[in-house]
Amino acid sequence: MQRSVNSLIGYTISAKDGELGKVNEFYFDDLTWSIRYLVVETGSWLSERKVLIPHAALGITDWKSQTFQVNLTMEQVRNSPDFESEKTVSRQHEIKLFTHYGLPVYWDYVFYDGSIGMGAYTPIIDMKTVKEENDSVPQPPDDPHLRSTKHVEGYYIHANDGEIGHVEDYIVDDEKWNICFIIVDTTNWLPGRKVLILPRWIKRIDWGESKVYVNLMQESIKNSPEFDSSQPIGDEYARELFKHYGEDSKPC
Repeated sequence: MQRSVNSLIGYTISAKDGELGKVNEFYFDDLTWSIRYLVVETGSWLSERKVLIPHAALGITDWKSQTFQVNLTMEQVRNSPDFESEKTVSRQHEIKLFTHYGLPVYWDYVFYDGSIGMGAYTPIIDMKTVKEENDSVPQPPDDPHLRSTKHVEGYYIHANDGEIGHVEDYIVDDEKWNICFIIVDTTNWLPGRKVLILPRWIKRIDWGESKVYVNLMQESIKNSPEFDSSQPIGDEYARELFKHYGEDSKPC
């Protein structure tokens, strides 16, 4: 099922032995558009500290009670590496985090060249060996492709011929945890209208300018089917959207 990312903010995070806190935001990979981490506000039990929970730690989700269950203990989370939400998540921090939780890493340095993407990598591994290997091999200081959903909200959408709105929210597949659509608010140009764009239509994101450059024309976005955020994305709407843009493939 497809859900709005902002609708998941405030969900409870439940460890094996108690409640950890509430979802504050998510981190996604802007190459694969996959959700990689949940940022959790822990509340008073951990001095209001924010912690990163890898997507790989997610267990069963109780959608009715709005609770994400994670395969971790409160003690594991208490002793997890410190996380500074105002900074980019470094690769070194990710290595420490995955080692601490005993989880397989999601990246593969053999195939990752910094411009094409990361190969899927979910082997059964010895985390001690991974730590020793990573300690002996120089690692990049940070991963420039990890982005906060909260931080990117508000970025201007720049079409081939000018600006046409800003990022308001995201639609995520709750099974694959890929971002399928970006919700664009065009009220500064088209009063009251919201539209959807696909990540694959994005040419680049300029983090310094806070702009998302898409390979579309303003007129095309202007005339695209209006998105009603109060309604789920049905097959009919999806067909209309892809027909408008001359495509017939699925978003996720």
